[in-house]
Amino acid sequence: MTNLKQYEIWFVTGSQDLYGAETLRQVDEHSKVIAETLNASSEIPVSIIFKPVVKSPEEILTICNEANYAKNCIGIITWMHTFSPSKMWIKGLTALQKPLLHLHTQFNRDIPYAEIDMDFMNLNQSAHGDREHGFILTKMKINRKTVVGHWDAPNVKAQIGVWARVCLGRNEMKNLKVARFGDNMREVAVTDGNKVTAEEKFGMSVNTYAVGDLVKIINQISDAEIQNLIKEYESTYQMMASLKSDGAMRASLIEAARIELGIKAFLEDGGFGAYTNTFEDLHGMRQLPGIGSQRMMAAGYGYGGEGDWKTSAMTRVMKVMATGLKGGTSFMEDYTYHFDPSNPMVLGSHMLEICPTIADGKVHCEVHPLGIGGKEDPVRLVFNACAGPSINVSLVDLGSRYRLLVNEVEAVAVTEAFPKLPTARALWKPQPSMEVGLQAWLMAGGAHHTVFSQNLTTEYLEDFAEMFDLDIVVIDADTKIRDLKRQLRG
Repeated sequence: MTNLKQYEIWFVTGSQDLYGAETLRQVDEHSKVIAETLNASSEIPVSIIFKPVVKSPEEILTICNEANYAKNCIGIITWMHTFSPSKMWIKGLTALQKPLLHLHTQFNRDIPYAEIDMDFMNLNQSAHGDREHGFILTKMKINRKTVVGHWDAPNVKAQIGVWARVCLGRNEMKNLKVARFGDNMREVAVTDGNKVTAEEKFGMSVNTYAVGDLVKIINQISDAEIQNLIKEYESTYQMMASLKSDGAMRASLIEAARIELGIKAFLEDGGFGAYTNTFEDLHGMRQLPGIGSQRMMAAGYGYGGEGDWKTSAMTRVMKVMATGLKGGTSFMEDYTYHFDPSNPMVLGSHMLEICPTIADGKVHCEVHPLGIGGKEDPVRLVFNACAGPSINVSLVDLGSRYRLLVNEVEAVAVTEAFPKLPTARALWKPQPSMEVGLQAWLMAGGAHHTVFSQNLTTEYLEDFAEMFDLDIVVIDADTKIRDLKRQLRG
């Protein structure tokens, strides 16, 4: 996603006819100033569009229906400059299908002690007008985000910016197409789920495509396209000697490039934003896609190993949310533990497919035996992940409901060498501790696959869960197992 400003969030202000033309003119003027200021904020990546004040049930219903049908509108912000009787909002809120943020603010930052009079009081009634609005939102069980503070304050703009990015993610999920090349890994439970229920809940479509159909496209890739991509590899990565032009494994690099270009062509032609594959179904393919899947993720596509379509979808959605932010987001797996009592850590990795957007320093292009799948040795990118605050996210299908898990972790610098481990890897410390973090994850039913992000925070996922009415479990520095047990029973 490049031009995020093509997406709109509408700024809708509530009032009523009681106040007269002059007051309503000022309401419009003030609302326009706020909308234009928010639109100009670097914290908010989408366009904030001013809409004239709504003063009646008919106007409110009309603006909500217009938002529903406007393709580029991904959410609305409501603010009650004056008192706006909430009964007027019932039909509109019932009809509204876009995310809602309730901004509790007022035009003036400070009380004008020397000048305040009844005209000022009639105009500036947010302090109780927004309470009326909050009541009807709560009574109607409308999921929303509430932001409190002066509209020009940095923290207010930052919170709106987070929510706006999550609106982008929701819009992506609603329209996402996930291609599954083959089924999920046989006998594995958590990577599968009900795809019909998923489309009903999230809007995304998940369908399986024959690996043979992908192979047909792979085999049609021209030598010129392959050579151009190999030049890109050579200018971007540290190449293993055996993969260089005179190397013994050069043919493996050529095949890896062919596979990457074939996957890209298939996804672009079908309008897919995410995909999965599995080493158990590589019909007609000479090697499991390694560098291809890594680079497709770096380009913004979602990916899930072993047919894990839910993690693939979340990878794509979180990448959309993080567009333009510093740091990376990747498909990930908890691989093995370091149970040293003085320095406990998790090693995160996967057979091949970790996104290089999380890399720290040099990225090496290498070829090694995989030891599983029975195919030729695959080419992959090998690197260490950056240190810093991160999150691991898992979306699981529990049958009767979906659950979103978020574990806040602290990624640490990889200081030890891994001379015999030819994969990308990350090291992290789960919050609140190794023991409690892992115990909480297992109790909540979190998957072994996750989305590992260093540019998103828990707030993004909390807003996402609110928009989709998801059960969310956050494992952070304050998590206590006794409290978590009560939450899960509830």
